This record gives sequence, structure tokens and C-alpha cells, in this order.
Amino acid sequence: MPPLLSSLLMIAAGWVHRHQLIVIEFLQAENRLLKDRLRGKRIRFTDAERALLARKAKAVGRKTLLELETIVSPDTLLRWHRRLIAEKWNFVHRRGPGRPGIMQTISALIVRKAQDNPGWGYTRIQGRWVAWATVLGVGLWPMC
Repeated sequence: MPPLLSSLLMIAAGWVHRHQLIVIEFLQAENRLLKDRLRGKRIRFTDAERALLARKAKAVGRKTLLELETIVSPDTLLRWHRRLIAEKWNFVHRRGPGRPGIMQTISALIVRKAQDNPGWGYTRIQGRWVAWATVLGVGLWPMC
């Protein structure tokens, strides 16, 4: 790279870096003023705001958060992030509500056998069902 181009790039990079430092100092001063104005009053965040702050806080890192004047403590921000990740990998939407049901044909067959034999109790119907299942096999259940 020609020396003239590299020196121009270094000057531009230095200017951008200096400008970013000025913006960061401004935002830190603004945060300090807002925090002083709150004077210990608690701010209620919505779930979306918590998620946004948690993602940003995780990207910044704990060490840097400890150096900054944050409205919420760094531990709280990282706890919000852990909960956010736990909710993401929960997979509740994939699970059904409880144990899978039995086929309707089997259920109808059990009810029919119970109606045909009113003297039988639960235990006898269950015992007969086990015997029928072993003798007949899976493919013949609807025919019983």
C-alpha cells in the first residue's frame, strides 16, 4: 500500500475513533444525569425492553458493564440474558399437553365391551384387554 494512502487511512481511522469516544462520553454523561434524576426510583421495564437490554449487555460483557454507569446492575442484566436464552431453548411449543391418547377405535372397543358386559369391572376389562391384545395382535384390534 502506498505510504500516502496508508497515512490517509490512519488519519480517517483516528478521526472516527475520536468521534466515537466523544459520542460515548456524551452518552455516559447523559446516563449519569438521568440516574441522578431518578434518585433510587425504580424503573419498570417491559419484556421487550428487558430482552433488548439483555442482548446488548451480553455483547458488552460483564467487565465493561461494571465500569459503566448502568440503570440496572450488571448482574441483573446478565440474569435477564440467561432467562432469555432459557426461554429460547425451552421447546414448549413442540410438546403436547400430557400423555398421548389411545386410538379412538380402541377406546370405542373398550366402551362397547364394557356396555356388553355390565357385570365386569375395570380390572376384568383390563385383564381381558391384555389377553385379547396378546392373542390377536395389533392388526386385529378393531375387529374384536
